[in-house]
Amino acid sequence: MTVPSGRRERKKAATRQKIADTALRLFLDRGYDAVGIRDVAAEADVAVTTLFSHFASKEALVFEQDKDFEQRLAQAVSGRAPHEPLIPALRREIEALVRHCTADSAAPIWRLVEETPALREYEESMRLRHAEALGTAIAADLDLPRTTTDCRTIARFVIDAYSLAREAADPEAALDEIFRMIEAAWEVTSSSRCTRGAVPPEGAEAGRAVTAR
Repeated sequence: MTVPSGRRERKKAATRQKIADTALRLFLDRGYDAVGIRDVAAEADVAVTTLFSHFASKEALVFEQDKDFEQRLAQAVSGRAPHEPLIPALRREIEALVRHCTADSAAPIWRLVEETPALREYEESMRLRHAEALGTAIAADLDLPRTTTDCRTIARFVIDAYSLAREAADPEAALDEIFRMIEAAWEVTSSSRCTRGAVPPEGAEAGRAVTAR
């Protein structure tokens, strides 16, 4: 989680974290469906309006690092070192997330998600949103002259890599395999673009001109 610098921002972040930690403890103790928003607010000693100022929904309480992850992915694109290839930079970020989410301490949370339809649905919508945000960040990078479709497709692959690796028996091996395919796909988009943008031989151009007439 990004640490805010100002005192007011640190206080807000601490309140947000307290609410999220309280909610998760209650959900794990009692079950997600058995705990209401008012229960969380009361246990965290905040008003319901305060809770909603930090979290847009009950489901969001379980995924409190959602926005942070989205920002880190965008930063992996825009903040990478000069001339550093895109895919390895994204691989590092996804690898860090997978390590975090496959730690022993995360296992109860993922069991909660898998057992709760509302949370599974929310996680799916969250991943789609992350893919759109990442696709936008890739398309905005001036050093990557790819089409919007290229960028959105690769972004979707990268986000799916996280889910597939997290569920794999050997996450590291899964990431190696998946990112080899992503790298190959990214190279194909570059080759295709060069082919589409190539100036045709003089004879070919003349042939098209004759056909056009």
